[in-house]
Amino acid sequence: MTAPTPPAVPAGAPGAWVVGASSGIGRAVAARLARDGYVVAVSGRRKELLDEVVREITDQGGAALAVTVDVTDAASVTAAYAQVTAGFDGPLKVLVCSAGTNVRNRWWSDLTPADFDQVVDTNLNAVTRCVLTVLPGFRQAGFGQIVVVSSWAGWQYMSAAGAAYSASKTALGALVQTLNDQEGRSGVRATHLCPGEVVTDILRTRPVPPPEEEMARMLDPDDVAEAVGWLAGLRAKVCVNELVLTPVHNRMYVDTSAYPPREARA
Repeated sequence: MTAPTPPAVPAGAPGAWVVGASSGIGRAVAARLARDGYVVAVSGRRKELLDEVVREITDQGGAALAVTVDVTDAASVTAAYAQVTAGFDGPLKVLVCSAGTNVRNRWWSDLTPADFDQVVDTNLNAVTRCVLTVLPGFRQAGFGQIVVVSSWAGWQYMSAAGAAYSASKTALGALVQTLNDQEGRSGVRATHLCPGEVVTDILRTRPVPPPEEEMARMLDPDDVAEAVGWLAGLRAKVCVNELVLTPVHNRMYVDTSAYPPREARA
């Protein structure tokens, strides 16, 4: 199938770079930012999926370009950034880091060093690579919005997440704080976005995936995308350092609650 041809980029339109945009939260975020008037560079490893995202955005009247990247490789991130900025007529204003992974072997008795390295490299080190790449341009422009898509496990301990995922996502909170500490004076702001359970492919990598009736109550990627759109639209002087987003029926509370279900108290 021939790759879609993006429409002419609107002159001077702001740019957004969404890493991990081929599926799940990243895909929904790309669509939302395009609707908000951004020219969106969608990045991931699988070109055919990125082309699908571009096609969906352009069919809705938005502007997007596909840029393949391997976030675990510094040279690939640098090359992708050059392609992203070359594809924009206006400034790059938003970076969304949404690439993430986990492994099935989460108990210490099963976890291997290779598993741990894989998760940390994708969830933490890759964010650092992307942030270091965009920071010089953000500083020069005097503004930049960075959204780091983390997890409830990056905010509170979550047993099901396992050691590697928990460690990598918790570290993202500190990474965002250092950004706001050191780069806020240059107009750069960052948000540690911590969604609760979201129905995405990574949810199904759990040793025991949740039942369908539970997944129906969870957040979906569009819920998280709405939050990212709100963050990007805030006035330049406003910084949301951390945002925790959960389903109303939050299993993180329900499963550990000391209070019995209402029907049991009737």
